[in-house]
Amino acid sequence: MDPNRRSSGRYALNSSSGSGPSAGLPPGAAGATGTLDKKRCQVGGLNQNYTSSAGTLYHIQIEDRGPVLDRVSEIELRRVNVIVYANYGEPNARIVHGRDHDFPDLRSHEHNRFISHKIQELAEGARLIVEEKEQRQVMRIKAAIREYYLTKNDQAKREFEETNAHYPFLFSRAWRELKLERERSVATAAAPPGASPVEEPLPEVVYPLDAELRERVIEIERIITEMGKDLEELKTRGIADDILLQTCRKLVARAQEGLSGKAATDFNTRRLDMLRNSLATTWRQVKSRMR
Repeated sequence: MDPNRRSSGRYALNSSSGSGPSAGLPPGAAGATGTLDKKRCQVGGLNQNYTSSAGTLYHIQIEDRGPVLDRVSEIELRRVNVIVYANYGEPNARIVHGRDHDFPDLRSHEHNRFISHKIQELAEGARLIVEEKEQRQVMRIKAAIREYYLTKNDQAKREFEETNAHYPFLFSRAWRELKLERERSVATAAAPPGASPVEEPLPEVVYPLDAELRERVIEIERIITEMGKDLEELKTRGIADDILLQTCRKLVARAQEGLSGKAATDFNTRRLDMLRNSLATTWRQVKSRMR
């Protein structure tokens, strides 16, 4: 979808999604009949505009991709893709969130209804993700303004000026919050702004507009998430290997740094494939310990 083309914001689920009291039932519940052809195991998707509490216009795009073969696990599953654009319809539109959600590959009408219900849940969840991301972005803007206030560092100035251009509503919010904090500090004779240490948030992931590169970024994120779950299970079972844990931490940190797009060469097919393959190999080692 072209991020500069506005949508009506209406739900776009097709007629195969079904409705009624069984729409939210889990896979395998009563009502599933027979096995559907693969082509009938898709329920369309959703396109919806959303304005955040700060005033930024977003567009939520959800696509049911149907049964697919996952390249990493080599398992067939049902995949639903979520993409969120910020500043939708504007020249500076960008993708701020992207994720694949995987479900069992059950080819029935009942499972189609289940996926239809999940798509609506994912749309609600996407709005919560947007608000959380905006809060983290406001923290970054405030930290950059504080740094410039204390050091007059040109890089800090360029950072919040660039953010102001991309997210004017968030910059205004950060500026208002800093002003209120300063007024409270003066009223209570507290330390001036910037004196308190600010925890540095994790780097945000950049999602390329190019669909092929974006798919690789989302795949890397998915591997990181799933590997993290498996490592937690190893820890719970008391069979986590210190060397493996350290290797995973280093690989994940390198991948997160690469997905932040800080270097101009971060987003090319070869580099992303190398990151994905390294993570996938290590993930297989993690899964082998769980047997």
